[in-house]
Amino acid sequence: MSELWKNVTENVVFVLEFLGVIALMFLAAVLIQKAADKKRGVKKPVFTTRMTAVTGMFSAIALVLHIFDFPLPFLAPEFYKVDFSELPVMIGGFAFGPVAGVMIEFCKILLKLLIKGTSTAFVGDLANFAVGCTLLLPASAVYEFTKTKKGALAGCVAGTLTMTVFGTLFNAVYLLPKFVELFHMDSIDTIIQMGKAIHPGISNLTTFVCLTVGPLNLLKGGVVSLITMVIYKPLSPILKKGI
Repeated sequence: MSELWKNVTENVVFVLEFLGVIALMFLAAVLIQKAADKKRGVKKPVFTTRMTAVTGMFSAIALVLHIFDFPLPFLAPEFYKVDFSELPVMIGGFAFGPVAGVMIEFCKILLKLLIKGTSTAFVGDLANFAVGCTLLLPASAVYEFTKTKKGALAGCVAGTLTMTVFGTLFNAVYLLPKFVELFHMDSIDTIIQMGKAIHPGISNLTTFVCLTVGPLNLLKGGVVSLITMVIYKPLSPILKKGI
């Protein structure tokens, strides 16, 4: 009974931490959007009918892209999957602001959990949400304050670098230890050895995340940013029609 209670407690604590991360990302998005609106001297609601409709559509697209994730076994252990579901998140964030982007990210994860469930005790889902938001928020923040192509490019670079650094640190400090805890693994050495089989230079948790997680996030952020820069401008008038 004590072991059962311990397991329940661990999972409840993790869910509460997950909800806290979600609330923090939404708060950051609202503050960024309000500050940008204030600088431009405009007042607009956080949510509009058009934004809500596009958010729903982009959440569905993000879900499909998220489900079709895939490993890169030459770069990282196969439990790390790459997907490009942040593409509609970025486009939605550029078009309607960071709040819309975070909403798309959140709805994507929620829909995925409802349809597919979780195979990582929600650790992978938290990682995808939090790391995805660290790409979105810096990118959309820079673009919100500039609204230029150079601003969009600078935002994408800032977002990709932030995502890479944050994702690497978040895995080392929180996600991987939490994964070991929730799955009752003996130690994190099992995961480190999986990385060492790919990169002989891996010897500890620090080298593991630097040689696997960092490159994965840099690759994903770079590809998503590049595609965003190519397709956002032609899509922008269609998305904003009627605003």
